[in-house]
Amino acid sequence: MKVHLQYGTEGLAVDLPSENVRVIEPRFVDGLADEAAAFQDAVRRPLGGRPLRELVKASDRVALVIPDITRPLPTDRLLRWILAELDHVPAERFTVVNGTGSHRGNTREELAAMVGSDVLARVRVVNHDAHDPATLLPAGKTRDGRTVYLARDYVEADRRIVLGFIEPHFMAGFSGGYKGIFPAVADIDSIMHYHRAQVIGDPRSTWGVVEGNPTQEQIRWGGSLLPLDFLVNVTQNRKRQITRFFCGEVLAAHAAGCAFAKSTAMVACPRPFPVVVTTNAGYPLDQNLYQAVKGMSAAAQVVEQDGLILAASRCNDGFPAHGNFRKLLFDHTSPRALLDTITAPGFSLYDQWEAQLLALIALKARVGLYSDLDPDEVRRAHLEAVTDLGARLREELRRRGDVPVAVLPEGPMTIPYLAADAS
Repeated sequence: MKVHLQYGTEGLAVDLPSENVRVIEPRFVDGLADEAAAFQDAVRRPLGGRPLRELVKASDRVALVIPDITRPLPTDRLLRWILAELDHVPAERFTVVNGTGSHRGNTREELAAMVGSDVLARVRVVNHDAHDPATLLPAGKTRDGRTVYLARDYVEADRRIVLGFIEPHFMAGFSGGYKGIFPAVADIDSIMHYHRAQVIGDPRSTWGVVEGNPTQEQIRWGGSLLPLDFLVNVTQNRKRQITRFFCGEVLAAHAAGCAFAKSTAMVACPRPFPVVVTTNAGYPLDQNLYQAVKGMSAAAQVVEQDGLILAASRCNDGFPAHGNFRKLLFDHTSPRALLDTITAPGFSLYDQWEAQLLALIALKARVGLYSDLDPDEVRRAHLEAVTDLGARLREELRRRGDVPVAVLPEGPMTIPYLAADAS
């Protein structure tokens, strides 16, 4: 059986040596016939609240928060439409804040590709820097009394608009909503606290769960410390076409988007699979191993204990080189040792959250990775280096017999779950 996996920019064709295969994909929804017209309708008839144009005066300083380059949002089109809708506001009154969270800032060339060279020439665009106190201002306190700092340009704005897309998320339940603000434009201490081991390890911090999810609760608390005036969220299909707009008041629009995403992207399975083949949805999400944990986590939802996950993620940007993710993996002899370190009282290190999730996955199943990474480094990261997915699967089936295989061609764009776990 031949399947096409989302991998890098070109994809990857794999010949699977079995017919006992279930391909699990999101329900395909056609892209909108006229995206610009649909946008205009969505912001003029929002879900809760006033139309976008009525919210913003010509004299207002407007912060537009966008996701960074690791997120496949059609930011360039969205920004052009927003600026056209707000054409009564002078260009110098806008600041586009690239919500990097704890990721690296994007280069000028990357920003031009993300927002469009025309937008980059017209309005001020800045990278958020969670590590630089000079770029941050206090926004309020958490329920346990910790001060949260957010990007200065966001705090000082008169009107705040956030852009994003909604899909199932492996910690927050769903992306989008207030997540475009917190942790996207928060200080590093708040980001660290948000990702603390206790919360990451909570079984309610998982795909498709919003209410009662401690990660989502932190997102909503931190994101609402300052008024967020308007949400522009979308859902997308595998062709990166916009399928729906969810715009307006944050909670109302996000709730509608989550319900739609759940109906299209989450798939019930009656029983776990001995083998799951997954991806990280191709470029831009599969640029590094850190992000590739998402696709592995999607597979882990339906792999049986001690089963095999085969992940195809290009990782052309490495682990990446910045941060502590690589060091955490390399400094420990096993996933259990890594998890013991991270969950020890008082331990706190930037990037520990992704290492914690990878360790939890590796304790449930064997994980093989097909990528551009050096095979020795893959093994040091407690993963099996795979050079041929079809051959590796044939080897597994020779050993185990013709056991059922699940394939997630779009990785975390589809979230399978066991029917018994449905709520």
